[in-house]
Amino acid sequence: MPKTRLQKSEILRTLQEKVKKSKSLFFARYSRMTVEESEKLRSDLRKESGEFLVAKKTLINLALADSDIKGIDAKALEGQVGIIFSYGDEVAPVKEASKFIKEKEGKLEFLAGILEGKVLAAEDVKMLAMLPSKAELYAKIVGSINAPVSGFVNALAGNLRNLVYVLKAVEDKKTS
Repeated sequence: MPKTRLQKSEILRTLQEKVKKSKSLFFARYSRMTVEESEKLRSDLRKESGEFLVAKKTLINLALADSDIKGIDAKALEGQVGIIFSYGDEVAPVKEASKFIKEKEGKLEFLAGILEGKVLAAEDVKMLAMLPSKAELYAKIVGSINAPVSGFVNALAGNLRNLVYVLKAVEDKKTS
């Protein structure tokens, strides 16, 4: 059953709000996705402050035009198009969607993306999904900062250990 003008205007308003609120957008073609698979994808994205939404390409274009995002035409994208919105970490939802793509081959495919106002090609989105997460990068930085400190502590502890060994050896020599 076709949507009424009122329903379409409500969908457009919702899309406009989500586009303005999101830090990044990624467009994906979906096909032959079951309800369970769709719900799993949405649930996984929600955990990463993301959302997957399906809408008509015309409404997507109107929402993008309202937000001054240029350089992408949803009608030019092939197949059924859904949008992955990212509200927290810009890349985390794409990483989650990438896991879904690996699990369910042929069900979802990246088409394009928008990050910091720049349009990304499908290959760029795939490469973005392979980058380490912010948490992993923070852990590496902390590890790098901590390495010299722990090395210094081990060096000091080694000197103290050696001193104890020498004193023990002197004690053993005096007692024997």
